[in-house]
Amino acid sequence: MPREFKNRWMMAGDEAVTNIPTIASRNQVDRYGGTTMRTAYNAYNYSTERIAKGGFLRLKEVALTYVLPEGWLKKTTFINRASVKVAATNLCLLYADKKLNGQDPEFINSGGVAAPISKQFTATVRLGF
Repeated sequence: MPREFKNRWMMAGDEAVTNIPTIASRNQVDRYGGTTMRTAYNAYNYSTERIAKGGFLRLKEVALTYVLPEGWLKKTTFINRASVKVAATNLCLLYADKKLNGQDPEFINSGGVAAPISKQFTATVRLGF
């Protein structure tokens, strides 16, 4: 369920403070008919209230590389060059439209936004012979 539903219409009078419809209970569906309740929610779902700005700012990749000094490698006869690298990908989403309620604007699943892209951490050792 989208996070925006935490601000949904729950009691009479909430229509003055929110534009997010209620989640229909079984009683409401039985009383007003399933088709009518789906149509009412679709009016909200396809309204301009559900449109968010597409711009975002992400810390996509950070890498740090250390090249070992040649003096350290002279002790070995078979290694000419060596380096160590640590990298992190998709560290965080710095900015996205507040209407997304923390959902990732880059990940689309079944026509809507979904869970954030996972973080990745990598360590690399390079040796030149």
